Amino acid sequence: MRYEPNARVSEYLLEEQLGRGTHGEVWRARHHIWPTQRVAVKLPTSPDALRFLHREGAIVHGLQHPNIIRVLGLDPYAAPPYLIMELINGPSLRTVIEEHPRGLPLPVVGAVLTGLLEGLRHAHDAGVIHRDLKPGNVLLNLGSRSIAAVTAADVRIGDFGFGAPATADAAWVEQSASLARDERILGTPAYLAPEVRDGRMPADARSDLFAVGVMMFELLTGSRPVGAELPGTLRPDVCSAVDAVFQQLYARHERRFSGASDALGALRSALSRTAPVAIAQPVKPRLDARSAGAPQARPGWCLHCRRPTAAGDNFCTRCGRPARAALRTCTGCGATPDPSDRYCIHCGGRLPERVEGRSA
Repeated sequence: MRYEPNARVSEYLLEEQLGRGTHGEVWRARHHIWPTQRVAVKLPTSPDALRFLHREGAIVHGLQHPNIIRVLGLDPYAAPPYLIMELINGPSLRTVIEEHPRGLPLPVVGAVLTGLLEGLRHAHDAGVIHRDLKPGNVLLNLGSRSIAAVTAADVRIGDFGFGAPATADAAWVEQSASLARDERILGTPAYLAPEVRDGRMPADARSDLFAVGVMMFELLTGSRPVGAELPGTLRPDVCSAVDAVFQQLYARHERRFSGASDALGALRSALSRTAPVAIAQPVKPRLDARSAGAPQARPGWCLHCRRPTAAGDNFCTRCGRPARAALRTCTGCGATPDPSDRYCIHCGGRLPERVEGRSA
């Protein structure tokens, strides 16, 4: 289906295409009588896209929160079908990250994460899981202000098309959207929690928090996390308390924050500690007298700094170097995934099978 400027959609006239994705197009539109009244209109581009548009409208209509983009109108049976939303005057988080390849100031990161977690807390309390959180789905209502002036109130979460009820109380969403629970793995691989990506567990509130962890690392460093690397190893102004928040967001399911409220409390506490942490120098490895100079690794201990490591960690959280001699790497992009992963967190490719005692 093709849409053109000045086409009529409900009470609005399309002006300019703002974006195009897998499931539709988003246009800026003006009211046909009051030209200063502008909105964003999402239009499906396929029958499957129509189902996700219906789903998103049904979900977000029940989520009234300042950090979630408001739905103003929905008609999946109109010609063309449409979802009308408030227009956000500002960039996506993806654009902001790309414009700051070395990371953003800590106050900016704190404001963005606070708004993001506030919106997530409301959605989760209402029984809704986003399932596709990523920088492109988070907008900043900055207007003419610079990113340095951003506040938590400027953050808006959008694109709930993959969203799902977290409890039976929200089952009406599935029914109203005429869409049975989808067994496919939905979302963007780089932001999917390992247990969801591998099909071991359905998405829940903690899987949304994993995506927040990935975005936190991007906001602080300009790149996605690799292995057990911490933001503080790349930025000396990031204190250990901020690193600890990232670690608990990016951790395995059972180690993650139990909910957005816990993550929000830990984030606020960490941001109040402004003293930077010095980057620790690796401790010289102890050498075995019988060896030719190579450190001897023990299970559960870093190969280089000889400090204890968590079971399954590829990289030491103290020195940042490989925790073991042979690391299982993705043949597609070279990343080092969790030993239990079946698919790469970065490129989505299938990983080589593990072989006892070494990488396949």
